[in-house]
Amino acid sequence: MPVISSDEIVHELLRADDEVRAAVAARFGGPVFSGEGAVDRAALAEVVFADPGELRWLEELLHPRVAEAYLAWREGLARLPEPPSVCVTEVPLLYETGSESRFDAVVVISAPEAIRTARAGARAVERAKRFLPEEEKRRRADHAYVNDGTPEELDAFVGDVLGALGERG
Repeated sequence: MPVISSDEIVHELLRADDEVRAAVAARFGGPVFSGEGAVDRAALAEVVFADPGELRWLEELLHPRVAEAYLAWREGLARLPEPPSVCVTEVPLLYETGSESRFDAVVVISAPEAIRTARAGARAVERAKRFLPEEEKRRRADHAYVNDGTPEELDAFVGDVLGALGERG
């Protein structure tokens, strides 16, 4: 099953898109670039998460390009001789960017805050507080799962969702 990650698209834009790199360089200068001239994502995160205006600027730069990339990816899949019946696009800021209407179905997999903190660290959980609350995401989703069980339980949920989505096909 084809899968694309919005975060990976962002990483690729920061690594290889000349317009994005030039805009980031013009806005933030040397402190967000490593010695090899690559964008230091951790340094960039320190800058933008400390200043809501800078974060807004970066999101306005990146979000349209991310959407364009995953829509182009899906269009490419649709042109295959045997297009997949289901493809997955991982979008952490789906609701926050108003992107949910671009998808046939939304699946939310969340975890309690203690588990998220253990997995991602306190800083990531603190940054996530700007997101829509997990409960609201689950309420809006077509399929939702709280990932606090076993890997087998998660696999069963994913299998059920794939079965339901395949039936729509």
